Amino acid sequence: MPDGELQRVRLAAAFVAERASARPRVGVVLGSGLGAFADQLSSGLRIPYAEIPDMPRSSVVGHAGNLCTGSLGSVEVACLQGRAHVYEGNSHVRSVFGVRLLAELGCSVVLLTNAAGGIHGSFAAGDLMLITDHLNLMGDNPLCGPNFGAGPRFPDMSQAYDLRLQTLAREAARHADVTLREGVYAAMLGPSYETPAEIRMLRTLGADAVGMSTVPEVIALRQLGVRVGAISCITNLAAGLSAQLLDHSEVEATARRSRDAFTAVLTRWVISAGTDAA
Repeated sequence: MPDGELQRVRLAAAFVAERASARPRVGVVLGSGLGAFADQLSSGLRIPYAEIPDMPRSSVVGHAGNLCTGSLGSVEVACLQGRAHVYEGNSHVRSVFGVRLLAELGCSVVLLTNAAGGIHGSFAAGDLMLITDHLNLMGDNPLCGPNFGAGPRFPDMSQAYDLRLQTLAREAARHADVTLREGVYAAMLGPSYETPAEIRMLRTLGADAVGMSTVPEVIALRQLGVRVGAISCITNLAAGLSAQLLDHSEVEATARRSRDAFTAVLTRWVISAGTDAA
């Protein structure tokens, strides 16, 4: 990646840092229909992506397009309400600008969320799934091209999803009395939903859920040495697993119905992750 991309990330971080009251410790990325979590941040600042230099915007319904900063308890947080997807016409490099910005702002931990289709036979719409590993089937990698910054050219991905953060997520779910599923997330390019044959293929490969995001962000963050955790909200059963046709409005509606459970788990996870990282 050209040095210019690093410079653009640094300029965006300087713009945000001038307006934020504190340096964030934990970053959060909120997927489709999950943006309400950011409303909990106290002493908060909300900056539309359109105001941040070079920040890519999301055109997808359910992605508000704001960077929010504030605190949860004693933990300073920076939160992205929505993400830029590759299927919107962004390059893989552009799609990870937001999480690189979180890292440049000082986040040593980033917790990612998304809406996903359930593949595992025991999953139901409304379930939450802790991502323990992934399959990158998006056809590209955000690290292709000149190396970004001083990070390793060939970052190890054997523990892409931090084991300690997984433990803290399980504890947060138990405290909130929410069942937390676990599994492998398959990332497809989209924006068309998968065919039933593709879902059978993914199940054979070991995927438990499928979506159109998150994996490029994980790769970019691990290259920077940022610890990563991720949770999917299972908003629908994948193609061929129910008689219902897939529709994005269903994704949004299920995410809204799951909001209380999702918020309870994520809130405690952010606080415990931030405290643990102190």
